[in-house]
Amino acid sequence: MLITASDWNLLQRIMFKVLDAPWCPRHGLTVSGYKYIIVGGGMTGDSAVKGIREIDRSGTVAIFSQEGVLPYNRPPLSKGLWKGELTDSIWRASDTWMGEEKVDFFGSTSVVAIDVSGKAVQTAGGKQYRYEKLLLATGGRPRELSLEARNVIYFRTFEDYTTLRALSERFSEFVVIGGGFIGSEIAAALTMSGKKVTMVFSEKGIGARVYPHSLSLFLSSYYQEKGVDIRSRILVNAVEEMSRGYLVKSIEGENIYGDAVIAGLGIIPSVELAKASGLATDNGIVVDEFLKTTNPDIYAAGDVANFFNPALDRRIRVEHEDNANMMGKIAGHNMAGAPEPYHHIPFFYSDLFDLGYEAVGELDSRLETFEDWEEQFRKGVVYYLKDGSVHGVLLWNTWGKVDAARELITSKRKFAPGSLMGLIKD
Repeated sequence: MLITASDWNLLQRIMFKVLDAPWCPRHGLTVSGYKYIIVGGGMTGDSAVKGIREIDRSGTVAIFSQEGVLPYNRPPLSKGLWKGELTDSIWRASDTWMGEEKVDFFGSTSVVAIDVSGKAVQTAGGKQYRYEKLLLATGGRPRELSLEARNVIYFRTFEDYTTLRALSERFSEFVVIGGGFIGSEIAAALTMSGKKVTMVFSEKGIGARVYPHSLSLFLSSYYQEKGVDIRSRILVNAVEEMSRGYLVKSIEGENIYGDAVIAGLGIIPSVELAKASGLATDNGIVVDEFLKTTNPDIYAAGDVANFFNPALDRRIRVEHEDNANMMGKIAGHNMAGAPEPYHHIPFFYSDLFDLGYEAVGELDSRLETFEDWEEQFRKGVVYYLKDGSVHGVLLWNTWGKVDAARELITSKRKFAPGSLMGLIKD
């Protein structure tokens, strides 16, 4: 039987899953020590490898990932993959990257302990691997409903995507719990795929914690126009499995049927490993401007890292792609001996049917806001102010202005709200 290159690639991946050993076509399966170890095989971990390699081309690197797949771009799971983007396009680590640059990838492998004094990590399988520099890019785990609810899809990973995609090919009715970032994207994606979607959330409108009140209410009515059944101000207190499908029940007495239930409730930063190792944690792993933890040889980056941002004048933790990419890269530079402070103001973006936006800085509906609409709720800019300074900018269907928004936030200039009219526009 002829074995193709892709077949061999798959066999090697199966081998590293079973043996709790790194998948490395060129360098073999067993190495006991590395110059750099990265715990977390997501976008941050991959970006850290690239950052390391810009400074150090030969130092050995290992990535330990709880997922059984190589690093991938996460945003398309709730965006592009539902609009025809090919699954193959999301993968970040090529065979060349895995083989020629001495990066060993341990898939389906959990790091359960750090020997800080001995500078080693221990896996669930009991193996230990030494490091000189360690990066914790552990991300977060999905926040779950505070009730017994079996088989709810807490949407976050590639496996979650493939599960939901398979269900969408078999069934037609879906319940999405949560009106935030992930919930709104998944509801739109399923609806555009021709599915009947009921969206359940406790706030008055979609994205109520982020968007101004009027925009949040508009989004809810807009989703209804697109065919989404919106159930706002609903508190779910039970998800019951039936002979076919599920019944979502609320405190208010509503019963909502779905062939499947998806929850997008945000994440909880995975700080357990850091805590057990004596590192400082506070809504994430606390790092300095060079992304060092309270141990000088251990760094943290990505969703899990709590860092001080000078432009916003406070500590923040950011759960978006731009932060993962930039922070991972800078962490790699710093681990490899090229110190660089992380003062970046991350941006994020979303697609909501035929609406979309890019956003920079701090978006919190509790802040003072000023709305500058070219076409109300269809195209414009929303500014978020604190003590007269702009702390966040929502570029609603307004493109190519992220850098201008960053400059405005960094300037720390004081504004009367009306003076912001027309300041940023296409």
